[in-house]
Amino acid sequence: MKEMTLTYDHLWQFANAVFRKINCPEDQARLATDVLLSADLRGIDSHGIARLSGYVRLWEVNRVNSNPDIKTVHETPSTAVVDGDGGLGLVIAPKAMEIAIQKATQVGTGWVAVKNSNHFGIAGYHSMMALKHDMIGMAMTNASPLVAPTFSVERLLGTNPICVAIPAGQQPAFVADFATTTAANGKLEILQRKNQEAPEGWIQKKDGSISTNPNELKDGGALLPLGGDREHGSHKGFCLGAWVDIFSAVLSGANYGPWVPPFVSFLSPPANPVGEGIGHFFGAMRVDAFRPADEFKNHMDNWITRFRSAKTVEGMPQIIIPGDPERESHAERLKNGITLNQKVAEDLKELGSKLNIAF
Repeated sequence: MKEMTLTYDHLWQFANAVFRKINCPEDQARLATDVLLSADLRGIDSHGIARLSGYVRLWEVNRVNSNPDIKTVHETPSTAVVDGDGGLGLVIAPKAMEIAIQKATQVGTGWVAVKNSNHFGIAGYHSMMALKHDMIGMAMTNASPLVAPTFSVERLLGTNPICVAIPAGQQPAFVADFATTTAANGKLEILQRKNQEAPEGWIQKKDGSISTNPNELKDGGALLPLGGDREHGSHKGFCLGAWVDIFSAVLSGANYGPWVPPFVSFLSPPANPVGEGIGHFFGAMRVDAFRPADEFKNHMDNWITRFRSAKTVEGMPQIIIPGDPERESHAERLKNGITLNQKVAEDLKELGSKLNIAF
């Protein structure tokens, strides 16, 4: 099977059918599909439809509860801890963000920590839920340990992404969505499919030396914190990843550090867990808890306009405001379709055949 381009609707119907096939309730299947494919639309192919079979494999080995009882187990007027009951993070995360938004509506800000969850897709989907309420949204999650702290050869942290979404007026929202590593693991997976090398500063060998082999993790190597090495600020990337791990898991009661369960189904979770599942953390802040929303958004427009017009290095393009590339990708792919790598297309066809769903 060659590389192929399919419409968003086509992929949505297929993914939704897959989630229904693994016994997700209809509303949760629709939500999971929306969250999953938002990654493909926004150009973050590593977290979209390419991961669908991975979720199914986790369900097959009883590491995903397809019909969870998601509940709040502790709360104050502005905070909550949510137990995801081992469900799909794609479903648990937006429900937790809704709680954060509800609390912000009532008291100005809302903060929700989540335990007993799984991989939640792209952080951007969840933080952007706050925008339509004139709120600033934040989302972060810990992940399976693939990252060595600065100076270490041990894999102790995940790629641990952070996203903040900030509303504007006439300008598009400011949406900064990034891993706390130099590159997310999904970027390595894309390079593997294309048989390409990784840039220096992404990964290291198991002895800590530099590597450009995108398969290095399979040989005991590790991803590197944002910055790559100490001289380029990797200690700061380590701090960011640690912050996400602590907020997402130490605060909620999820597993943290080397105890976070792996996304891949063929590796078993650590035998000595320190918490429950994977952890997330969400925040929502009402802009008018600080200043009038329209006034703030006018100044965000001014901020974005000024930075967008910044003088650039000769030969370089216009300054990119966080969220611009993803917004442009969303518009283009919704119109022209989503192109699937050959290996992803083959994987989805095989998945459809196994579940008796036409791909």
